[in-house]
Amino acid sequence: MMNPHELDVYGKRGITLVRGRGTRLWDDHGNEYLDCMSSHGAAILGHAHPAIVDALTCQASELASVPGSFYHPQKLRLMERLVGLAPAGLARVFLCNSGTESIEAALKLARASTGRSRIIAAKRGFHGRSFGAMSATFDPKQHALYAPVVPDVGFIAYNKTEGLEDALDDRVAALVLELVQGEGGVYPAEKEFIARASELCRRQGILLVIDEVQTGFGRTGRLFACEHYELTPDILCVAKGIAAGFPMGAIIVRQELEFPPGSHGSTFGGNALACAVANTVLDLVTADGFLKDVEAKGEYFRGGLKGHHVRGIGLMTGIDLREPARPYLERFADAGILALTAGKKVLRFLPPLIISREELDEVTQAVHEILETGAVARSLPAS
Repeated sequence: MMNPHELDVYGKRGITLVRGRGTRLWDDHGNEYLDCMSSHGAAILGHAHPAIVDALTCQASELASVPGSFYHPQKLRLMERLVGLAPAGLARVFLCNSGTESIEAALKLARASTGRSRIIAAKRGFHGRSFGAMSATFDPKQHALYAPVVPDVGFIAYNKTEGLEDALDDRVAALVLELVQGEGGVYPAEKEFIARASELCRRQGILLVIDEVQTGFGRTGRLFACEHYELTPDILCVAKGIAAGFPMGAIIVRQELEFPPGSHGSTFGGNALACAVANTVLDLVTADGFLKDVEAKGEYFRGGLKGHHVRGIGLMTGIDLREPARPYLERFADAGILALTAGKKVLRFLPPLIISREELDEVTQAVHEILETGAVARSLPAS
C-alpha cells in the first residue's frame, strides 16, 4: 500500500504489518511471518513481550517524561546497572534515543576531551545517518549527495593492521570501530586487528570508540561483543537492543571524560518509559543461561547452512551471494520469513534472541530451497 503523504526514504517492501507476538508478525491480510529482522536488530525479545508490556504500562501510569536536569528511580537504576555490566573501567553514562545519537555524542565527547579534531573510522563501516555519524560512515555516494560532510574524517581498511600506525597519529581524537560490521556485510573483527588498534590508541592518547549499536545486549551471545575481545574501550556506544525496540541509546564512558555543562543534551534521552523498559530487558537477558543459549542457537543455525558461504556470531548471520541480495527478500517474504540485506550481495538474519531451534530449522529449510532456485524476476525498489 503506497502512502502519498510519506517521504519514503526506505524503499517500501509492499507489506503492512499490524500485529506481532513473540517471533511472529502478521500483515493486514492475515499473512504470518517469522521475523528474522528484529526491527533491524532492535526487537531482541520479539514482539509484545509480556514483561515489556507490563513495564511500559506501569511506568506510563506513573510518570513518562522527566527532564535530564532531574533524577528519577528508573534512570538511576539503569545507569548503575549499565556501569556494572559494561567492560571494567567504564564509569559514567549519557542516555539518548538512538544509535545515531550515541555516535554523535561520542564524536563530540572525543573532540571536547582531547582538544583534537581528526576522526578515524573503518571502510565498509556504518554508524548512522545524522551528519556526524554519516561522515564517519564509509559511503562515498552519501557523502557526495550531502557534501560537504563533517571535515577531518579519515578511513582505514577493516581487519588490516598495515597502515594503522600511519593513520593513528597525534592529531586523532577518536578511532570509531564496529566489532562486527553489520550493514557492511556481517564481518566480525579479527582479534589481532582490534588488539593492535587498541594498543596504538593508548600510545597516542586516542579515544577508542566501539560501536555496539547492533551487537550489544546479547546479539553475539555475550552481553557486549567487547567480551569476545577482552576489550575495554574509552567510549561504548549502544542502542537498539538496550530497550528491545523502544527508542533508546547510550554512551558508557571512562570516568575522566567530560562534557562541559550545557554543551550537550537530549530532551527525550533517559525518559522514564525507556529506562523502565531497559531495566526489564537487562533482567531478562542477564538471566541464567540466556546468553549461552543465544550463542548455541547461532552456532546451530550456521551449522545447518553448510554449502553456503556463511559468517557471523551469535544470532547475527550473513550469507554471501553471487548476485544482488535484495530481490531475494521477496522470495523469503512469500515463504513467510522477513530477512534483511547487508551490503549489495549479503543476506542478513537478525532474529529475536528468543527464537527457537525449531523456528531456525524453518529458516534453514527456506534458505536452502530459495537459494537453490534463485531470486524472483520482479525485484523490490532500490534502497
